[in-house]
Amino acid sequence: MGTVSAEVKLLSVTPDCEKIIEEAGRTCYLSLSRITENSSDNFILSAVKRGHGSILEHASATFRIKGASRSFTHQFVRHRIASFSQQSQRYVDESEFNYIIPPSIAESPEAAGIYEDCIEVMRKTYIALREKGVKKEDARFILPNALESQIVFSANFRELRHIFSLRLEKSAQWEIRAVCLEMLRIMQKEAPSVFGDFVINENDSTAGSSL
Repeated sequence: MGTVSAEVKLLSVTPDCEKIIEEAGRTCYLSLSRITENSSDNFILSAVKRGHGSILEHASATFRIKGASRSFTHQFVRHRIASFSQQSQRYVDESEFNYIIPPSIAESPEAAGIYEDCIEVMRKTYIALREKGVKKEDARFILPNALESQIVFSANFRELRHIFSLRLEKSAQWEIRAVCLEMLRIMQKEAPSVFGDFVINENDSTAGSSL
């Protein structure tokens, strides 16, 4: 199979995340008596604007990302203050793998043909090696970065903001930008006070903080 659109699913998020962040922050100033039903919005916005980011570490989110390439995951796991669990090529047979075609290749029939022919050679080689008794952990050496993978990712809100600030810039690679944009859309619904300052540019699929 060819191009696969990445699916981003929120698996969990800290319950009452913005209230927890506010309580953590107000503990710093001993202003807990000022907590009201609607006080978290302005408090968090002010804290983020002042750069008081440590309080955002008390809330976290976990996502499943499916249908993105190994090229994407190789970049993504470089974010150190996060947790990752990824589909294993040592234990999963990849004979019927899906793969991603970059848009710049897909838009050219000639380039797409060359690309797909190469992918199929690698698939056939992988299968041939497995049929010869080669273990999956060794046969995988022939597999391309284009191969589709699944990964579960967890990070606190401070790290999510850091990731978004880097990966949603126009200069970021297109696939990681697309995945992070979907995560941002989800987090703006879950924690609007924390992530609402990121303005999404629908024309070029980028986003940046307005603060």
